[in-house]
Amino acid sequence: MTSQKIAIMGAMPEEIEPIIDKLENVQTDVYGDNKYYEGTYHGQEVVVAYSKIGKVFATLTATTLIEKFGCDILLFSGVAGAISDELKIGDLIIANGLCQHDLDITAFGHPFGYVPEGNVCISTDTVLRDIAKTVAKEKGLTIKEGIIATGDQFIADPERKEWIKSTFKADALEMEGASVAVVCNALNVPFFILRAISDSADMDASFNFDAFLESSAKISADFILSMVDTIGR
Repeated sequence: MTSQKIAIMGAMPEEIEPIIDKLENVQTDVYGDNKYYEGTYHGQEVVVAYSKIGKVFATLTATTLIEKFGCDILLFSGVAGAISDELKIGDLIIANGLCQHDLDITAFGHPFGYVPEGNVCISTDTVLRDIAKTVAKEKGLTIKEGIIATGDQFIADPERKEWIKSTFKADALEMEGASVAVVCNALNVPFFILRAISDSADMDASFNFDAFLESSAKISADFILSMVDTIGR
């Protein structure tokens, strides 16, 4: 995997700022009403961007990173909500597959999340997942692996969460990952999705999302950059 350009994505500025701070020779490019940060990390070429929230913006950003900036690998990190009882706030989960829970053409006899010539669930790259597991072991971190469901909705309804869990066998929810998966799968680009759990069924009212986002972004940034080091060897 040497001599390849690596794309790093987040959905929000807070998720990429700790990464940009660690880069050298940073140049900022504006394209498609978004900023892309080109630089190096320990000699490895990287391009960093935040997509903004939602599937459309994530699709645009992922496509731009691959088609305009020539990235060969895409790493995405951010936050997600838990729907698995095994996930708690602060846990890290890597996606082995991603699906779109709000994609529905069941009226035509298809299953939820499916479009013709597509897949209900798209798998992430096994090599990148193995690298992540090695990095986690080196850092003494526990990471869980599972299916992440994506949709253009912030899901707060327990019944809807349970439906997504049972329909897609999903463990966590977010708003960008599956669209990144579609792009990378179509363009044959290996990709990886890391999420820190920001809310769960048992969370209490004292939880401070902004504080969590800041702390989890630093942990995720360190994790992703360690993966960049490993990929660049």
